[in-house]
Amino acid sequence: MRFPIPLWHLLWISILLVPRIHAASPRPPNVLFIIADDLGYGDLGCFGQRHIRTPHLDQLAREGMRLTRLYSGNAVCAPSRCVLLTGQHPGHAVVRDNREVQPEGQVGLPAGMTTLARLFQERGYATGAFGKWGLGAPGSPGDPLRQGFDRFFGYNCQRQAHNHYPNHLWDDDRYLPLKNAAFSAYQHLPKSADPADPESYRGYVGSEYAPDLIHEQALRFIRENRDRPFFCFVPTTIPHLALQVPEDSLKEYEGTFAEAPYLGEHSYLPHRTPHAAYAAMITRMDRQIGRLMALIAELGLQEDTVVVFTSDNGPLWDRLGGTDTAFFDSAAGLRGRKGSLYEGGVRVPGIVSWPGHIRTGTESRRRIGFEDWLPTLMELVGWKDQTPGGLDGISFAPTLRGRRQAERPYLYREFPAYGGQQAAWMGRWKAVRQNLNPKEKPTGVRTELYDLERDPNETRDLAAEHPRRVAAFERLLAREHMPSPEFPFPILDRQP
Repeated sequence: MRFPIPLWHLLWISILLVPRIHAASPRPPNVLFIIADDLGYGDLGCFGQRHIRTPHLDQLAREGMRLTRLYSGNAVCAPSRCVLLTGQHPGHAVVRDNREVQPEGQVGLPAGMTTLARLFQERGYATGAFGKWGLGAPGSPGDPLRQGFDRFFGYNCQRQAHNHYPNHLWDDDRYLPLKNAAFSAYQHLPKSADPADPESYRGYVGSEYAPDLIHEQALRFIRENRDRPFFCFVPTTIPHLALQVPEDSLKEYEGTFAEAPYLGEHSYLPHRTPHAAYAAMITRMDRQIGRLMALIAELGLQEDTVVVFTSDNGPLWDRLGGTDTAFFDSAAGLRGRKGSLYEGGVRVPGIVSWPGHIRTGTESRRRIGFEDWLPTLMELVGWKDQTPGGLDGISFAPTLRGRRQAERPYLYREFPAYGGQQAAWMGRWKAVRQNLNPKEKPTGVRTELYDLERDPNETRDLAAEHPRRVAAFERLLAREHMPSPEFPFPILDRQP
């Protein structure tokens, strides 16, 4: 004879089972991915900077792992970000240079592209991008809302982002007017103006500082999605030119450095104290990152959030727009700057933190490329088996978890601009080719060879001493380039 189970008994069984069911299906981790704009390898305190204060990023490095051999996707903004979001290296990526479309935007990603954001979106994540886009004009197939992001706030166009006091931003697909008068980000100080008088520079600021507005929207996105997994992508515009920062931040550094006013003679906007402005921009960015981390702690999400910080390429060339990257040692002694495939143009700082999963205060010297982020994050959040095929990226999740991992067999970069360049890394060796798209008559292709272990600053070309190694690199350089109709590279497109 069967006896009915009392209702109270069923209730207790259900209560006891709930925690077990929840434990068997844990919430996948959030991802907060912050990418600075033109920040050099040596611009952070935790990477050796002595003049600029970055306490929150230094703390993040102490709480996680520093990546000391991380390479950006390319030597300038848009193609670097394309590599990051698609997992394809520059020889296969669809965006290979910065190219504007009118009236606003850049040549961008095509419809249906597999992006990191789309992969998160398809798996139930809230996805938001806050900052500079540059991978497709408003309303085009490359618009961030058509590439996997539920939410976007910031600059669609990289050129518009040269002014940190713009007259508008984009709020999803809505043109958002700001309380800033329109003015060009490229001006000289009038000859009639006094360079030492702060009033001479009042026309180069506005009332609404775009990085602050964008930051507030990123905070809001995290608050609103605290109860579900989120991918929060923050491609900040700092410290990209023009040199512009609110007075409260500037005052932190005024009088700290020997200064000569920048009058606008090397493009962008004049500034009375350019050293102080550059340092203040970075410290303000650091403070905003501190606020993001504080919010995650307030919401109790530290152990549920993977935090990544890096930069899209190396620092600017000295004096451009009033910057002095030599004074700050922004490239940490490395050869080259933004636009170059020498180390200073593409080697960038990297920090990853995930309490309880990534050991604190650690460092990885494994060579990593931006294309590796897509498969790495897929593995960290539990979707290793769902990583798309045909990627150039290789997951370094085992390295982040403290396990031994084989070195990357090679890393490849190409860039059709700045004269046309190629580079590849294998083991301790690096090959570089310059002037592949010369403005003058071609003089022949030459491959340089450097031993980065003994010569990290690429001062001694060893190609003549290692012809077989050079030949192996040249086969690799030829193999990894795929012609692109949008971004022709004639000398490489013609090779067998």
